Amino acid sequence: MMFADLTPALKAQMPDLRGKLEANAPTAPLSWFRTGGPAKVLFTPADEDDLAYFLARLDRAFPILVVGLGSNLLIRDQGWEGIVIRLGKSFAEISVEENHRIRAGAAAPDVKVARAAAEAGIAGLSFLRGIPGTIGGALRMNGGAYGGETKDVLVEARAITRSGEKVVYSNADMGFTYRHSAVPDDVIFTEALFEGRAGDRDAILAEMNNITEARSSTQPVNTRTGGSTFKNPEGRKAWELIDAAGCRGLRIGDAQVSEMHCNFLINHGSASAADIEALGEEVRKRVLATSGVTLEWEIKRVGRP
Repeated sequence: MMFADLTPALKAQMPDLRGKLEANAPTAPLSWFRTGGPAKVLFTPADEDDLAYFLARLDRAFPILVVGLGSNLLIRDQGWEGIVIRLGKSFAEISVEENHRIRAGAAAPDVKVARAAAEAGIAGLSFLRGIPGTIGGALRMNGGAYGGETKDVLVEARAITRSGEKVVYSNADMGFTYRHSAVPDDVIFTEALFEGRAGDRDAILAEMNNITEARSSTQPVNTRTGGSTFKNPEGRKAWELIDAAGCRGLRIGDAQVSEMHCNFLINHGSASAADIEALGEEVRKRVLATSGVTLEWEIKRVGRP
């Protein structure tokens, strides 16, 4: 699948653009599943001002998709018929501030923010060690793990609207619920300010090590996976429902339900996005048949089937 090259027209519309535009960019390297067709355009902005400039001049008809580490993303095999925005190093800075606060760019990996907080003796952010994504994703999904959630520590978030306007959202403005934020989907987060509490550095690092060990012993880390596939239904655990439906180890081609943790799907090498999605839908079908519960996807699935 190849798309028409739109980059010359975009560059003509945006003569002062400093970021990188790439036509028909492969998306498989952008997600942990390592699957997916091309993006019509991949844009890597130079900084926040460059991103605002781009959005202010981009035709509203173009769909946009913001990609972080791609840890909970499945891009379908026919690709993304729009613009993928990948936030680079200028969006990954982390700084420690007064009053037990941490400021982090949206592209900063959650684990690095957790470690920066620990080194500064700031408690309350260790749960980020258990989230295999970036701060932008944590803001979008109210990311959480091991007893903590983004809503527990967020002070405010900076973002840019689809029209290129820079805005700031307070914690209350975010409309956080379980694995969800009410902020419009086309708003792009650029930075977050978190506040923890005073803590002992060594104790916090020990807590993070415990999280690391717990993940390694119970989850298929270091595999081509997308993290937790389905949200936990209220009062239930998705993995227990999947296990009870006999789906542990279920396989379609090179796509498999993890033997270690059956709320994880794995690409063993050559699975297509269609294989992975079909496997997930088969799991949902069997869980509904055995428990009456309809599992909701936590992994974001985008693009043309």
